[in-house]
Order: sequence, then structure tokens, then C-alpha cells
Amino acid sequence: MELEQYRQALMDTAKRLFAVDSPSGYTGEVIALAKEMAEEQGYAARRLNKGNLVIEIPGRDHSKTVGVCAHVDTLGLMCRAITEKGELLFTRIGGPLLNTLDGEYCRVHTRDGRVYTGTILSLSPSVHVFDDADSRPRDEQNMYVRVDEPVSARDEVLALGIEVGDYICIDTKTTVTGSGFLKSRFIDDKGSAACLLTALRIMRENAIVPQYDTAFYLTVYEEVGHGGSDIPTTLSELLVVDMGCVGAALTCTEQQVSICVKDSAGPYDYEMTSRLIGFAKADGIDYAADVYPHYGSDAGAAWRAGGGMKAALIGPGVHASHGMERTHWNGMKATLQLLLRYLQG
Repeated sequence: MELEQYRQALMDTAKRLFAVDSPSGYTGEVIALAKEMAEEQGYAARRLNKGNLVIEIPGRDHSKTVGVCAHVDTLGLMCRAITEKGELLFTRIGGPLLNTLDGEYCRVHTRDGRVYTGTILSLSPSVHVFDDADSRPRDEQNMYVRVDEPVSARDEVLALGIEVGDYICIDTKTTVTGSGFLKSRFIDDKGSAACLLTALRIMRENAIVPQYDTAFYLTVYEEVGHGGSDIPTTLSELLVVDMGCVGAALTCTEQQVSICVKDSAGPYDYEMTSRLIGFAKADGIDYAADVYPHYGSDAGAAWRAGGGMKAALIGPGVHASHGMERTHWNGMKATLQLLLRYLQG
């Protein structure tokens, strides 16, 4: 299927998702948006108790149910202390590369609904003041958030309604270039979530019915390790759509769909992975098969929770993961092609 006509729709969907702050544990708004986008395409979507979203689609064959999933939770920060000078100290949500956050803009969300802007900085933020400005470690003990309010004391920050436990959300700086690149924080995994939501649109507009009863899941705790733990154990198969890694000894590029054959949880299902590779070869889909030792997914969480399903993982190649990420339309298109081919059997 020619997918160029869906390029703008995919990028627009991605930008809508990126515009909503959603670090793990603070995902209600992005799930509400995803639910709205699925319903705009005529699908029934419901939020599960833990926060995941599920969209169920009848297939031609009702003998089993397969699942596909992506996660919409992202990396982030949380306020862990407020100093006497009014600086917000933080703890990480997931594993952002803190050295890439020095100087980044952010938003602080209070529990009563107020939002304040700020900047993530080193505690030695100026070369004109600090001898160790360029050598001080960029870690949780040596960085803080400067709030954009006239405060210079802890009590003044508390008076704003900012407290320990408030989420600090990082500006994504989302950009789509004329050459087809999508640049943004959190392409892992909102890029893949955009692929799933765009696939729903393609299926509706082209009257595509999946081979088997299918459930689309958007999960909300993947970055902290348990997003897929409540995906039903009764699924026959689970296709995880998450980012592909780029760099070092890996073969995947931003122009391809990655098929991950093994990650930190061990190998993915051999038969299912072989089937995906066969689909890609038969249909001329540009793919790479790789091993990702520093990687985990919702499939691992589902297995650890007792899931008996087969599982495999695909996704667009993403450069500089957990930092300032980038992928390309070609990689996202190849991911869509392989996803749709898998669903049709």
C-alpha cells in the first residue's frame, strides 16, 4: 500500500501527542487525547483501571486475539526537595540523560492544576561565577530547576503551590524538517504511538479488517518497567511497537523499521520474529534485525507478570535515544507497512 498520502496525518498526530506532557505516572491528559483521536476515527476506546488505553477491533477470524502496543508515557523529573534559596531539586522519572537536560526549558505541574515554567540547570550555572561551571557533574545531586517566578526562598516557592512530588516536564522541542526528519524528545515512544493511531485511520479509510480479533494498547508505565504488566494474559500474540536503536554495532538506521530479535529480557519469539522478517522481505519493506542489550519493552513486563503470549518488537530507527532524539518519515512509514502487513496476516 502506498502510504505517502498519510505522511502529514502521521506527523500531525505525533505533534499533537508531543504537545501533551506525560511522564510516567502523569498520563491522564495524553490518554484522554489518544482516546479522542481513536474515537474520531470511529473506534470505541476505553481506559483501563491502571491507566492504559485499549481499542478492540473485530477480525475476520475470531479463534484468537492478538495485541499491538506502544507507550505514551515519557521520561521526566519530579521535585524531591526545595532548598532554602528556592531551588527545586529533582529525581528522575525513567532514565533521561541528565547531561542533555542542562539548560532545557521545563514546566512544573502542581497538584492543584497550576503550571509554572522553568529551566533545568547545573548548580554551577555560570562561567563568570563558578570555577567548576564546565566540570561539575550533571546529575541529581548537582542540578536543579530555576522557576520563572520572583522567588528567592523556600517559603516563597511553597506559596506558589509547588511541593515535593510535583512533576517537572521537559520541553520536547518537536520539529519536522523538510527533508523528512522528526526531531523531538520522547519519539520513544510517542513516534510509535502516532504510528498506531495512524494505522487505525488507514484501516478505516481502506476497509482493512485484521485477520484476527485485535486489541490496540497504549500503555502508561513503560519507562519505569511495568507498562505491559496488565496486558491480558489471554492474548495469543503481542506485537510491541517501540523505538529501534541506532549506533555502535547496530545495523538499523532512521530510514528503516527495526525488528528486535533480543533485548535485556532475552530473545523474542523465534517464529513470530521470523514471520515479521519474512513479511518485510516479501513486501520489500526496508528493515534491520538487531540485538539491543540495553533495552526493555512492554513485552518483558507482560511476560514477568505471567503473560503466556508470543511477543515480538518492531519500531522506527531512533537516533540518540533518551536524549535529543530523531527519526525519519521513511522509518515510520516502514513501521506502518510492517504493522499493517502483520495485522492482515
